[in-house]
Amino acid sequence: MSFSKINRLALYLALILICQSAYAIEKIIINGLFQDKAIVTIDGKQRVLAKGIASPEGVLLIQANSKEAIIEIDGDQETYVLGTHIGNKFKKPTDGKKLILTPDAGGMYSISGSINGSHVSFVVDTGATLVSMNSNVAKKLGIDYKYTGEERFSYTASGKDKVYVVNLNKVKVGDIELRNVKGAVHEGDFPVVTLLGMSFLEKLDMKREGRIMELHKKY
Repeated sequence: MSFSKINRLALYLALILICQSAYAIEKIIINGLFQDKAIVTIDGKQRVLAKGIASPEGVLLIQANSKEAIIEIDGDQETYVLGTHIGNKFKKPTDGKKLILTPDAGGMYSISGSINGSHVSFVVDTGATLVSMNSNVAKKLGIDYKYTGEERFSYTASGKDKVYVVNLNKVKVGDIELRNVKGAVHEGDFPVVTLLGMSFLEKLDMKREGRIMELHKKY
């Protein structure tokens, strides 16, 4: 084989490699995380990534455990958690705070958080207008709802209930903290668990992918 033919063959192989590396991945979803393994969906194709072995698309798992994975895409390494959606030509994750939730056995999205710095157990409820709690919880939190709140009435399956609309200085779940959030205090034992309602959720970006819910602070 002549020298010129060898050069042409080398150039041809180089072009193939360049084209393969330029494969435009549109979307990756992190479906499952294990020790040094990750189950992902790449442009609709499910792949099992093993540490140090690149997928046919060029996605490389650096390391992983049950909580997070370090993945290299186009030479950039980032840390991702379960349920993360990577897309838009693989811009790096934004600096905004993000929270990934999965439902419990009853299908509810429960999460620990705080109100005014004190621990509270929440249930995500898009049907609740305000962050809503019963009067017992309000008293434990030191909220003087009868003095500072605006008295209103709500109508539920159990009848007409007295409600006090209050201002909550700080509401926090995960790394997401919002200030001056409207809340509702219901006289009695209802709701049993404090509801993370729309007065908090409307200030976030919410996404659902199957059973996974993602909350992302807008600003």
